[in-house]
Amino acid sequence: MRILASLVLIVTLGVCAALGWVLQGPIPLADWFSNPVASFQLARGENPSPVQLVRPVPPAQFSIVAEVGRQIFFDTSLSGSGKLSCASCHDPANHYGPPTGSSIVYGGPDMHSPGVRAVPTLTYLSFQKNFYIGPDPAGDSDVMPALPQLAKAAQSAARTVKTAQSTAQSAANIVPAGGLFWDGRADTLQQQAMGPLTSPYEMDGGSAQTIAAKLQAAPYASTLKQLFGDGIFSDPSIAVSEALFAVARYQIEDRDFHAYTSKYDYWLEGKARLNPAEMRGYILFNDPAKGDCGACHLDQPTPDHRPPQLTDTQYEALGVPRNPDIPANQDPHYYDLGLCGPYRTDLQTQTQYCGMFLTPTLRNTATRKVFFHNGAYHTLRDVVEFYNLRDVDPGKIYPTGPDGKVKKFNDLPKKYWANIDNTDPPLNRRLGDKPALTDAEVSDLVAFLKTLTDGYKPGA
Repeated sequence: MRILASLVLIVTLGVCAALGWVLQGPIPLADWFSNPVASFQLARGENPSPVQLVRPVPPAQFSIVAEVGRQIFFDTSLSGSGKLSCASCHDPANHYGPPTGSSIVYGGPDMHSPGVRAVPTLTYLSFQKNFYIGPDPAGDSDVMPALPQLAKAAQSAARTVKTAQSTAQSAANIVPAGGLFWDGRADTLQQQAMGPLTSPYEMDGGSAQTIAAKLQAAPYASTLKQLFGDGIFSDPSIAVSEALFAVARYQIEDRDFHAYTSKYDYWLEGKARLNPAEMRGYILFNDPAKGDCGACHLDQPTPDHRPPQLTDTQYEALGVPRNPDIPANQDPHYYDLGLCGPYRTDLQTQTQYCGMFLTPTLRNTATRKVFFHNGAYHTLRDVVEFYNLRDVDPGKIYPTGPDGKVKKFNDLPKKYWANIDNTDPPLNRRLGDKPALTDAEVSDLVAFLKTLTDGYKPGA
């Protein structure tokens, strides 16, 4: 009898311990009843549905074109100051993002000319589609209508609420997507490279004639002739174009630009296990009542098992606070309106897009030191808190004016405030509501975001 009582006690304690583990874990109790096996695996940090990701296969060695592109990428002589190269702002040691926490870069002929936007990463750009407005074409051979007609049609389109459970909803909406830079004004890596090379506050390379002359004097000039013909330097515009084509090939062929070696990638394949904080963060990332990050930063493999890009490549107006560290912002009449100017000019009359900027990939986001288009934030926690508190406690996000009122959305003229996202959770809350995330949940979400950094060694 005493043995039986002891067994009952042991079983009871075991059940209580298991129940406590379940209740304290990251998996909702309802999920345990609906799918106990998957819930048990998730609670252990495992992926219950692993897939074999299909990563791009890099060449065994660089092509000659890519190799000369690599040399151009690191060549400071092409800049007006002789001190800046592509790699100066897109640091290979920092996943081709900015090397410092400066909101903007300083360049130009004397290295004192201030930029106006934070430096984006160059990783994963080779998979970005061309800029378009509207849903994806049904097939590769479909022809998209001209951009002005799409923009005009979009004026009457209602915003679709995106949720992590139904991201396909947004595909039925007419939205801007794709392209490179914060405003999508370039469609190719070649076009993108031309921007900073000729920008007066970045590399400031000068005219095509000036850049071509520098290319002709570079150590790799003979390789350019070998690749593109002896007459390449007779036409400066062609010389510059071919040189930037080589830079694009370097970005395509070098695996470091699209490694897909994060802990999360290996978790998707069942080769890594998330710790409890990371797993809680992952669930918060996809919970529409919490972070809902997965609505815009798509985190599931494609149907053909390609790794997720962690972005839907669409554009959003988020109402990020004005950054006083940008010298241009000292002018109270200056505003960076994203898709409708000042650097993109073809959509200036489409005011429904004013204040919208590209949704960046979250891959390697934990290694960044500057966030959003204007570099307003410098830590991941502050970024998450922006989403968490923007509407429920704006006094913690925006400055207070002389009248004592919070200057909400102070980096966008009021006439464009209707463009700001207030429908996608957690940006659908109201003043005084409870924040979507607790302090502990913010920490968990940040822990998950750190799993998106390339270079993880499974089993190490």
